[in-house]
Amino acid sequence: MKIEKAIISDIELLVAITKSCAKFMIENGIFQWNEQYPSKEVLVNDINLKQLWKLVDKNSIIGLIVLTKIEDKEYSNVKWMTENGNSLYVHRLAVHPKFQGKGYAQKLMDFAENYAIEKAYKSIRLDTFSQNKRNINFYKKQHYKRLESIFFPKQSAYPFYCFEKVLNGK
Repeated sequence: MKIEKAIISDIELLVAITKSCAKFMIENGIFQWNEQYPSKEVLVNDINLKQLWKLVDKNSIIGLIVLTKIEDKEYSNVKWMTENGNSLYVHRLAVHPKFQGKGYAQKLMDFAENYAIEKAYKSIRLDTFSQNKRNINFYKKQHYKRLESIFFPKQSAYPFYCFEKVLNGK
């Protein structure tokens, strides 16, 4: 098992994973992702910015995570626990549904934390859908603190909860 930067030739597999995750969530009454999000264009942009990482097991891509220092405009009014400018943002964490429940999302988040500590970020920030109880519990177990709510009207009328974890470094 390895985690490495995604490349443009991975795009179709990455899109297939996010589409499978969106379908799986919708089938389970979680309207977090849809046909518009995350789009192929969003993932291509992530690859071009060198911020999309893939989880590879036995030469198959089974998951992905975006790690970026770019703060989305939707976060502009959030009162974070740390000052802006030195935080790592996590987006589009996904594990193909047939590989879920095996600790792979945890491996991706452990990778994100280690990466953030190595790069001397002060915190990790993310958001998750307020109706996705599994994700909320996942982040709380890892000591992320729930902060304010934000909205992505193209995705849902329900809010997304912002989370932050302050890092102490090594």
